Amino acid sequence: MLQGVKILAKGQGQPAAEILTDGALQFLAALHRTFDPTRQSLLLARESAQQRLDAGFPLDFPPETAHICAEPAWHCAPPAPGLEDRRVEITGPPDRKMVINALNSGAKTFMADFEDSCAPTFANLINGQVNLRDAIRRKIDFETGGKQYKLSEKPAVLIVRPRGWHLDEARVTVDNKPVSGSLFDFALYFYHNAKELIARGSGPYFYLPKMEHYLEARLWNDVFLFSQSYIGIPHNTIRATVLIETLPAAFQMEEILFELRNHSSGLNCGRWDYIFSFIKKRRADRSAVLPDRKDVTMEVGFMDSYVRLLIKTCHKRKVAAMGGMSAQIPIKGDEKANEVAMNKVKADKLREVTYGHDGTWIAHPLINKIAMDVFNEKMPGPNQYHVRREEFQVAASDLLNSKVPGSITKEGVRSNVSAALAYCSGWISGNGCIPLNFLMEDAATAEIARVQLWQWVHHGARLDSGQPVTAEFVDHLVTEVSPEVRKLVAGITDEHVKISSEYLRRQVRKQWPSEFLTSDLMVFLENADGVKGEWHRAAL
Repeated sequence: MLQGVKILAKGQGQPAAEILTDGALQFLAALHRTFDPTRQSLLLARESAQQRLDAGFPLDFPPETAHICAEPAWHCAPPAPGLEDRRVEITGPPDRKMVINALNSGAKTFMADFEDSCAPTFANLINGQVNLRDAIRRKIDFETGGKQYKLSEKPAVLIVRPRGWHLDEARVTVDNKPVSGSLFDFALYFYHNAKELIARGSGPYFYLPKMEHYLEARLWNDVFLFSQSYIGIPHNTIRATVLIETLPAAFQMEEILFELRNHSSGLNCGRWDYIFSFIKKRRADRSAVLPDRKDVTMEVGFMDSYVRLLIKTCHKRKVAAMGGMSAQIPIKGDEKANEVAMNKVKADKLREVTYGHDGTWIAHPLINKIAMDVFNEKMPGPNQYHVRREEFQVAASDLLNSKVPGSITKEGVRSNVSAALAYCSGWISGNGCIPLNFLMEDAATAEIARVQLWQWVHHGARLDSGQPVTAEFVDHLVTEVSPEVRKLVAGITDEHVKISSEYLRRQVRKQWPSEFLTSDLMVFLENADGVKGEWHRAAL
């Protein structure tokens, strides 16, 4: 073992030996020692920014970077090989069957996700790296139930999403400190695959989640420069698309592009996490209380404004403005219901391409044709960078417009309780991507559900019937819903549901909601990893 590096997760076998090589760990340690102090300072800055918001200081566009936004001459790097046309991107966790099916789906790209749709058991992370390594080298296959899965001749272009800056990977320490989950996921993928990707006519491409400030994008850019030099590939080979999925980032889109301009491949509307962030960041603002989750659509004020600003910003700087996720999955056995659902998908994709998006996200291969047909009809070229949308004028007040038609209903509260319990139970069982009500859900939906419940209780919201939403009312629904949850998610136990129920009850009683449920529940993945808690204690 390298000096100062410890692997606290045990019993991972040959896959770990292939991925956690001395060279890869030496690279990870170098990244940690060089960049973790900056990461920690930026996370502290997030806390300070939240305190300002709690004190009533509104978000606004940063004045110190106005000159960057006003300068028309700079543009981001041109599209890298395989990223010129991204009209449909499929996403999912990096398990072996999913990787093969997604790469074979007919979508232009596949975002292999180590973040919101991947429960980060150590086995999931390591096996995910093995699966991507094998896919890049066209050596991946899978057999189940007598059915063989293999890659097609022309698979989708691979993009990888590491975890966000806020998450530690405490099962690996350097100098007795946990490494960043972001750097862990990035380092292992980049070290093992960057040169192979380039040799095959592609490159190391990434999606970057959960950023809240342009300085966090600068940190990623510094990591890219360091990493390219470290393994000896040309600078500006990496490309990264940033998910605009936090409210503060919406006020700094142009600055984020500027920081990453030589490595940028655009921005994406991470719309479900954006709703979560809108509620969480404005936690002290009673005027920001939202109605039922189903009523917060892409057409409401703050969502529509953020989409318009993203498209305008990206095309001004000549990069992709990617649309949001369609989580719908086919409804088998009910042709009429399926037709209604697919028509909603089609309408959503039509809105995106008409606005000027250069591509969109799907979660299931059978949705690919619907999305592809809409974009093929309305976007004959590889992208729409030429659609400048200078008529889109978005002010700070537009991004903060919390007027959303709708009400809080008992069914809306119950739906949030059910979604939070089902997802959290699935996540701690090791499954970060679960089908619920014919939607493929990841952590973002559970996060919206969790913070909405907190928001309604904290601010004394009332149902449309006049009944107050209290912690006791949530308790009652938790008790009512819990027996149903095991039927919703395969592989969960009564213990998983018990942990999730206790967690949700505690959450609605807190002064402020936790930042991320994935951070809170990480300790409960110990059993899935066969670890006795040593790595968790190291993180405390």
